[in-house]
Amino acid sequence: MARLGWIGVLVLAVLAACGAAPEAEQPEQVGPGATVTVPLSGRPFTLRLPTSYATGTAMPLVVLLHGFGSDAREAGDYFGLAAEADRRGFLVAAPDGTRNTRNERFWNATDACCDFDRSGVDDSTYLQQLIDAVKAAHAVDAARVYVVGHSNGGFMAYRMACEHADTVTAIVSLAGAVADDATGCAPSRPVGVLQIHGTADDTIRFDGGRNGGRPYPSAATGVERWRRLNGCSDQITPAAKLDLEVVLPGAETTVTSYQSGCRDGGQVVLWTIKDGGHVPQLSAAFTPAVIDHLLAQHR
Repeated sequence: MARLGWIGVLVLAVLAACGAAPEAEQPEQVGPGATVTVPLSGRPFTLRLPTSYATGTAMPLVVLLHGFGSDAREAGDYFGLAAEADRRGFLVAAPDGTRNTRNERFWNATDACCDFDRSGVDDSTYLQQLIDAVKAAHAVDAARVYVVGHSNGGFMAYRMACEHADTVTAIVSLAGAVADDATGCAPSRPVGVLQIHGTADDTIRFDGGRNGGRPYPSAATGVERWRRLNGCSDQITPAAKLDLEVVLPGAETTVTSYQSGCRDGGQVVLWTIKDGGHVPQLSAAFTPAVIDHLLAQHR
């Protein structure tokens, strides 16, 4: 059975209450630049407040989802979102998946990834409650709520887009994939999608494959599915190549962008990292480019 791993330093039990979001027990003193631990349904998460944070001023929220076997801290180190949050002014919530029988953290996203024990943990509801908890304690710009995930976290970002489109504005999936069964995704409104994938990824393959014996589609199939869901035309908007990977020479990433005709601004984009692997060595331009893309999408 193939399993998703986080290389080196890179990177639920079923909820008892599935109704209204539980209140987040925030510490009384939470100020600019703070990173706090927020208790929530027995699954605490960290919340980073940017240095520009001011009570009552609505800010975008980014939810960061780690890969299989990784955790929130490693994902934060890999993406470097804290520094970018300070520079651009947005909140970062970073939760952990639950552990399987091998003590590996995971998200229950699709049949192919990554609840290999078939525990049925409801991560979709948990993450919605997390977003509601942050909104209850802080001024969040509801028009700019984003989910960013790597690998298993990317699969989970797609599930959030399918099931919580009324909450999630846009997602970024790095080396993740949509569910194989397209009928299970019926978003209530358009959600912006950015898929980032290396053509040499041998864990979650660019052209699709099987994981844990179960199929997942290609990156292009996922993008095409969301292009249709969002009502975008098949006209590609020209865009320059990007230099996102340190090891690979030059501007190795091709941008395929569908922006024309998209309902509610839900553009759909594929960044193809030529010869990129499952855990790209990210350039200094990577995270700023991702945040630029996300913050340009709002409702």
